[in-house]
Amino acid sequence: MRGKSSYKQVEVLPDPIYQAEVVAKFINYVMRDGKKAKAQKIVYNSFKIIEKNTKKKPLDVFNDALKNVGPYVEVRSKRVGGANYQVPVEVSKRRRLALAMRWLLDIARSTKGKSMAECIANELILASQEKGDAVKKREDIHKMAEANKAFAHFSSR
Repeated sequence: MRGKSSYKQVEVLPDPIYQAEVVAKFINYVMRDGKKAKAQKIVYNSFKIIEKNTKKKPLDVFNDALKNVGPYVEVRSKRVGGANYQVPVEVSKRRRLALAMRWLLDIARSTKGKSMAECIANELILASQEKGDAVKKREDIHKMAEANKAFAHFSSR
């Protein structure tokens, strides 16, 4: 049997306006069907809304939101002796960032009645204040990991 092939991480170029890789990565998450210009327009409009509503730098609000939404532990299913256990596992920095972006966007996309830029801006503002559905999702994941702490010894990592 072959061993695991190593994954070569793709470098993302910083976005043109804020010169930040995380913003460029977020734009890629927003992008649908390869329409990057449309995704950039949505993200930059949401940053303008954030600046207008909070009177803070949008990049600071964005980074605070990602920090507040990213989970530190999650549960993974592990089969031991015919039974499945939910084993709490520490989340790597890259996965934490990816989950935070994904959750923020999923919640923004599920919001109806507003433009996408408004939904993203609203969710980022709430997350930066440790409120909102994305932060609630992280808390639920942490509670599940805490409840299954007894199975931590099954972790193979």
